[in-house]
Amino acid sequence: MNNLSIEIQDNQTAFTPGETMQGTAQWQLDDIPKSVTLNLLWYTQGKGTEDVSIVESIHFDTYAPTDQKPFSITLPNGPYSFSGKLLSIIWALELIVDKGSECHRQEITLSPTGQEITINTSSATV
Repeated sequence: MNNLSIEIQDNQTAFTPGETMQGTAQWQLDDIPKSVTLNLLWYTQGKGTEDVSIVESIHFDTYAPTDQKPFSITLPNGPYSFSGKLLSIIWALELIVDKGSECHRQEITLSPTGQEITINTSSATV
Protein backbone atom coordinates (compact mmCIF):
# COMPACT_ATOMS: atom_id res chain seq x y z
CA MET A 1 0.00 0.00 0.00
CA ASN A 2 1.47 3.35 -1.07
CA ASN A 3 1.04 6.41 1.14
CA LEU A 4 2.33 9.94 0.45
CA SER A 5 1.96 12.97 2.71
CA ILE A 6 3.16 16.54 3.09
CA GLU A 7 3.34 17.96 6.60
CA ILE A 8 3.76 21.74 6.74
CA GLN A 9 5.20 23.15 9.97
CA ASP A 10 2.42 24.08 12.45
CA ASN A 11 -0.17 22.80 9.89
CA GLN A 12 -0.02 26.24 8.28
CA THR A 13 -1.76 26.57 4.91
CA ALA A 14 -1.87 30.38 4.47
CA PHE A 15 1.27 32.34 3.59
CA THR A 16 2.40 35.80 2.52
CA PRO A 17 4.83 36.51 -0.35
CA GLY A 18 8.47 36.06 0.69
CA GLU A 19 7.57 33.91 3.69
CA THR A 20 9.53 30.69 4.22
CA MET A 21 7.49 27.48 4.36
CA GLN A 22 9.04 24.50 6.13
CA GLY A 23 7.83 20.96 6.46
CA THR A 24 8.39 17.29 5.78
CA ALA A 25 7.63 15.14 2.75
CA GLN A 26 6.87 11.54 3.74
CA TRP A 27 6.20 8.34 1.84
CA GLN A 28 5.55 4.65 2.43
CA LEU A 29 5.82 2.67 -0.79
CA ASP A 30 5.75 -0.97 -1.76
CA ASP A 31 9.00 -0.62 -3.73
CA ILE A 32 12.10 1.56 -3.70
CA PRO A 33 11.27 4.69 -5.76
CA LYS A 34 13.41 5.78 -8.70
CA SER A 35 12.64 9.44 -7.96
CA VAL A 36 10.76 11.58 -5.44
CA THR A 37 10.10 15.26 -6.17
CA LEU A 38 8.31 18.01 -4.26
CA ASN A 39 6.97 20.81 -6.50
CA LEU A 40 5.67 24.22 -5.51
CA LEU A 41 3.21 25.19 -8.24
CA TRP A 42 0.17 27.24 -9.11
CA TYR A 43 -2.55 26.37 -11.57
CA THR A 44 -5.65 27.95 -12.99
CA GLN A 45 -9.08 26.46 -12.68
CA GLY A 46 -12.23 27.60 -14.42
CA LYS A 47 -13.14 28.66 -17.90
CA GLY A 48 -10.62 28.05 -20.66
CA THR A 49 -7.43 26.04 -20.77
CA GLU A 50 -5.79 25.14 -17.47
CA ASP A 51 -2.39 26.79 -16.97
CA VAL A 52 0.22 25.27 -14.66
CA SER A 53 3.49 26.80 -13.52
CA ILE A 54 6.05 24.94 -11.41
CA VAL A 55 7.83 27.59 -9.37
CA GLU A 56 10.30 25.37 -7.50
CA SER A 57 11.23 21.68 -7.49
CA ILE A 58 13.09 19.78 -4.80
CA HIS A 59 14.45 16.38 -5.82
CA PHE A 60 15.00 14.01 -2.91
CA ASP A 61 17.69 11.33 -2.98
CA THR A 62 16.24 8.18 -1.50
CA TYR A 63 17.06 4.51 -1.44
CA ALA A 64 14.27 3.31 0.83
CA PRO A 65 10.59 2.63 0.21
CA THR A 66 9.73 4.41 3.49
CA ASP A 67 11.34 7.76 4.17
CA GLN A 68 10.78 11.36 5.19
CA LYS A 69 12.70 14.42 4.09
CA PRO A 70 12.58 17.99 5.43
CA PHE A 71 12.06 20.91 3.04
CA SER A 72 12.24 24.69 3.15
CA ILE A 73 10.86 26.94 0.40
CA THR A 74 10.81 30.74 0.22
CA LEU A 75 7.54 31.70 -1.43
CA PRO A 76 7.54 34.04 -4.45
CA ASN A 77 5.83 37.43 -4.76
CA GLY A 78 2.91 36.06 -6.77
CA PRO A 79 0.60 35.53 -8.42
CA TYR A 80 -1.81 35.68 -5.50
CA SER A 81 -4.37 33.00 -4.70
CA PHE A 82 -7.73 34.21 -5.91
CA SER A 83 -11.18 33.07 -6.94
CA GLY A 84 -13.20 34.86 -9.58
CA LYS A 85 -16.38 34.17 -11.46
CA LEU A 86 -14.52 32.73 -14.47
CA LEU A 87 -11.07 31.84 -13.17
CA SER A 88 -9.21 30.89 -9.99
CA ILE A 89 -5.50 30.62 -9.21
CA ILE A 90 -4.65 27.84 -6.77
CA TRP A 91 -1.25 27.24 -5.16
CA ALA A 92 -0.16 23.77 -4.08
CA LEU A 93 2.67 21.54 -3.00
CA GLU A 94 2.80 18.32 -4.99
CA LEU A 95 4.75 15.23 -3.94
CA ILE A 96 5.46 13.06 -6.99
CA VAL A 97 6.98 9.57 -7.05
CA ASP A 98 8.51 8.06 -10.19
CA LYS A 99 7.40 10.86 -12.54
CA GLY A 100 3.72 10.62 -11.70
CA SER A 101 3.02 6.99 -10.82
CA GLU A 102 2.04 8.28 -7.35
CA CYS A 103 1.10 11.86 -6.45
CA HIS A 104 -0.19 13.79 -3.43
CA ARG A 105 -1.26 17.46 -3.59
CA GLN A 106 -1.58 19.87 -0.64
CA GLU A 107 -3.22 23.22 -1.45
CA ILE A 108 -1.97 26.42 0.17
CA THR A 109 -2.94 30.09 -0.01
CA LEU A 110 -0.52 32.85 -1.05
CA SER A 111 -1.53 36.50 -0.71
CA PRO A 112 -0.52 39.67 1.18
CA THR A 113 -3.23 39.01 3.78
CA GLY A 114 -2.77 35.25 3.90
CA GLN A 115 -6.35 34.86 2.65
CA GLU A 116 -7.57 34.04 -0.83
CA ILE A 117 -8.59 37.13 -2.78
CA THR A 118 -12.19 36.91 -3.95
CA ILE A 119 -13.25 38.74 -7.10
CA ASN A 120 -16.91 39.09 -8.05
CA THR A 121 -18.72 41.13 -10.68
CA SER A 122 -19.69 44.08 -8.46
CA SER A 123 -16.50 44.57 -6.39
CA ALA A 124 -13.26 42.98 -5.32
CA THR A 125 -12.47 42.17 -1.69
CA VAL A 126 -9.13 41.38 -0.16
